[in-house]
Amino acid sequence: MIKVVIADDQELIRESLKIVLNMNPDMEVLGVAENGNEVLRLLKKQQPDVILMDVRMPELDGVQCTNFIKERYPDIKIIILTTFDDDEYVYNALKFGASGYLLKGVSVPELSNAIRTVVSGGAMINSDIVAKVVKLFSKMAKHNFAVKVEERAVQELTRTERKVVIQVGRGLSNKEIAERLNLSEGTVRNNLSAVLSKLELRDRTQLAIWAIQTGMVGTCGEET
Repeated sequence: MIKVVIADDQELIRESLKIVLNMNPDMEVLGVAENGNEVLRLLKKQQPDVILMDVRMPELDGVQCTNFIKERYPDIKIIILTTFDDDEYVYNALKFGASGYLLKGVSVPELSNAIRTVVSGGAMINSDIVAKVVKLFSKMAKHNFAVKVEERAVQELTRTERKVVIQVGRGLSNKEIAERLNLSEGTVRNNLSAVLSKLELRDRTQLAIWAIQTGMVGTCGEET
């Protein structure tokens, strides 16, 4: 059973999402919150697998709340859910460790599948979001916001590992990467694990950001 917490300052949205997600036989909504502080109080009692996090909330917004949660509860997955299609929020949510970013207009099946995807270790970074993050990093690459990786570690990546990194940066799941590169899913998982270990990165979302900021995604062709 996938346990979910919903954080949104609009009661109608909170309660609506609670109803529709509880209709999924594999999901249970543990609780709802109207701001980030309420989320943190909820987490002291029980931890969900996934939090659906609105961006603009009073007292403590979704981006800062994401930062606090990933520092204290790194295993909890967070999907930023908002009506605001804002580059800065996209960047900061991913930088702090969110597993994905979806607009509130998304359909119920798409939202449910997004939750299942992040719980299984995937990242919800669709092509629109990747394009935004690419543009943002082109402006911010010289600042201290970038994901830092030792050059020596980068040189240790194998050819296959580099191919996997490129596909992760494009937002593909392990299954999609396996199909694209003609590998087994097990091989993809093993390569992904090796890459994260070598580069000392937290998760595939950080890896995707690094791949974008270094130009492996979007500005260079796919390796063959």
